[in-house]
Amino acid sequence: MKNEKIPTQLLTKLRKVLHKHPELSGHETETASRIAGFLKNYTPNSIIENIGGTGVAAVYQYYGTSPTIVVRCELDALPIKEINTFEHKSKNENVSHKCGHDGHMVMVAGLASLLNRNRKRNGRVVLLFQPAEENGEGAVAVLKDKKFTELKPDYIFALHNLPGFAKHEIVCKPGTFNAAVISMNLFLDGKTSHAAEPENGINPSLAIAEILNESQKLIVSPNEDNFALVTPIQIEMGEEAYGISAGHGIVRLTLRTWDNKTMNHLKTNCEKLVTKICKKYKLKLRIEWTQSFASCQNNADMEKIVQVAANENKLVYTKKERPFKWGEDFGLFTEKYKGAMFGLGSGEKTPALHNPDYDFPDEIIPSGIKMFNSIINQLLK
Repeated sequence: MKNEKIPTQLLTKLRKVLHKHPELSGHETETASRIAGFLKNYTPNSIIENIGGTGVAAVYQYYGTSPTIVVRCELDALPIKEINTFEHKSKNENVSHKCGHDGHMVMVAGLASLLNRNRKRNGRVVLLFQPAEENGEGAVAVLKDKKFTELKPDYIFALHNLPGFAKHEIVCKPGTFNAAVISMNLFLDGKTSHAAEPENGINPSLAIAEILNESQKLIVSPNEDNFALVTPIQIEMGEEAYGISAGHGIVRLTLRTWDNKTMNHLKTNCEKLVTKICKKYKLKLRIEWTQSFASCQNNADMEKIVQVAANENKLVYTKKERPFKWGEDFGLFTEKYKGAMFGLGSGEKTPALHNPDYDFPDEIIPSGIKMFNSIINQLLK
């Protein structure tokens, strides 16, 4: 496929507009409107809006409805202040596209230009622009929405750009592609007292220190199949009032494992640990679980299709030995449909994801579009 068939300049312009106007999870109304407006230029059979909230889907109907292939990307940005100074920097204070979702969107939108050209095949292709990936709520909402489930997907694919890998390099593996993730919020209630008489209160500080220390003993190396990671995220305790001994505290942790079964074991062990510690220090405990991401399980046959697509487009293909430790709610889709997520290298010297100076590299846009197009061509013969 030649690059001139892909409207690269138009897509680069769109990417920079999306980068300049980022929106947080669940609030992607302007982003969704821009995407829907762009897709209309490439005459899908239908555009479905408000899927799972602000989600958008463009449907390309060919001969028959089977198989139905879904290509999914994300609409949302992150609550991170951008420090870049280029012209397309974020105009929204403390909100920015630091995960590359702006780039993911334009690759899937650019795919529409190719799908519109080749109408002589069987099946159906759905381009899904999913809301609220960053907080783990978007995939749940889409999968509950009849507007999506009535499309009866057979296959689903997605990509994620990968700083630290050479530009255009394709990275994939069968089985677990990335970790299961969940956040654990601990609310510790004791009793405030005068700072001169802490013995008259119940200060949560020692319990918090013990929770932080003991939870690290639950960690298992990522080189092991039963990988487990507990990461402290935030601690709150007391007030800036030097005469008061704190009586309340909050600890926020994130848990990661390779699979959902191991995650259940880790959750149980963490609950037992913090319950025991809080009982020891006579603290009341409330546990809140939030932002859950199932591990993405790549179907082995779909991984082979990704590899063939890389070969067809003369892109370097790397079969990763171990999964990535980050979470992604695409895993909920692979629980229901045959599919795969693959990585697209975005540069060995590109700032890491979620860094305030990250910016998606536009030169890899054609590679993502070519990959998805080759995958579709293999399945819709």
